[in-house]
Amino acid sequence: MIDTKPPAVPSAVVLNMLPHPIMTLDAQGRVIGANAACEAFFHLSAGQLLRSSLAELLPFGSPVLSVVEDARRRRCVINEYRIDVGTPRIGLERIVDVNAIPLLPDAQNVVIMLQERTIADKMDRQLTHRGAARSVTALGAMLAHEIKNPLSGIRGAAQLLEAELADEDRSLTRLICDETDRIVKLVDRFEVFTDERPSEREAVNIHYVLDHVKRIAQAGFARHIRFVETYDPSLPPVSANRDQLIQIFLNLVKNAAEAVGEDAIDGEIELTTAFRPGVRLRVAGSSQPIALPLEFCVRDNGPGVSPELLNHLFDPFVSNKPSGTGLGLALVAKIVGDHGGVIECESHPRRTTFRVLMPMFRPRDGRDRDVGDAKRT
Repeated sequence: MIDTKPPAVPSAVVLNMLPHPIMTLDAQGRVIGANAACEAFFHLSAGQLLRSSLAELLPFGSPVLSVVEDARRRRCVINEYRIDVGTPRIGLERIVDVNAIPLLPDAQNVVIMLQERTIADKMDRQLTHRGAARSVTALGAMLAHEIKNPLSGIRGAAQLLEAELADEDRSLTRLICDETDRIVKLVDRFEVFTDERPSEREAVNIHYVLDHVKRIAQAGFARHIRFVETYDPSLPPVSANRDQLIQIFLNLVKNAAEAVGEDAIDGEIELTTAFRPGVRLRVAGSSQPIALPLEFCVRDNGPGVSPELLNHLFDPFVSNKPSGTGLGLALVAKIVGDHGGVIECESHPRRTTFRVLMPMFRPRDGRDRDVGDAKRT
């Protein structure tokens, strides 16, 4: 008789398929098992994790340790929500929900699962950023149509008056012309938002883009700043428009240089690339969530962004620079969103990170490679 039961899937395979970090601890709190998501979360290999204790992986006195002890002592599942487990190595803002499950019958070994809240919060904020970008698009179209035409008439009238005025009064007509020119330039910047034409995308090597941006920066506005590059050389190409990627990262690097300041003696900008499987975003018009495994970061050691501005940084007209218009980051958010990606900022004194998550390139001929396979090629 033929056995029609499907083959059993090993538990280790199942654990590695789960998107949340899961680890097993012995009675002394040492790690005796960890899945692939746990390796990615702590930026450590399985071998390194198995040589560590939970206390070594978390901040000193972390509440997670108490959750594990409670689960072991009470011999039941303990849940704790919104615990900050951030460290300089894994990121300073890592908010998680913790589930601790004692393994019976002796309940000395405990399994813990971390469900990161930060990603969900970032996705919510990204949808807000996209809504803000759409609002700017509508506003830009209105400004271009309703303001530029009257301004040209005002400027022409001022030039006609200037020929008939005495020298001492011509400064007033010159002021009118200068101010109308300034408003036209501002409206021209808005017109960038109204361009809804789909851009040509191709397979782009992000390291070529970042190297190009770095050379531009070092030749001009960031010549006084040291650059550090932390790249994953095996990263697959990103599906993007090369010129728009340059626009994104040139803007981010310029902001980072201005945040560091011209007088800083230890100014540093770090450019990083990494592969982060498991990040997906469901967007309007798509029935399936989009995978965003490519992570690109621009990090500086400036004073940081004030908490009051942080959640509104990508909104139009929001800027912490005295002469800033607040349109640069709004445009960056629009371009990233048009590419199906996510941009987020985490800021602490001397460590501000702009993180861009984007989809990788897939061939148009129907070939669809697994994410893990793409990473290995």
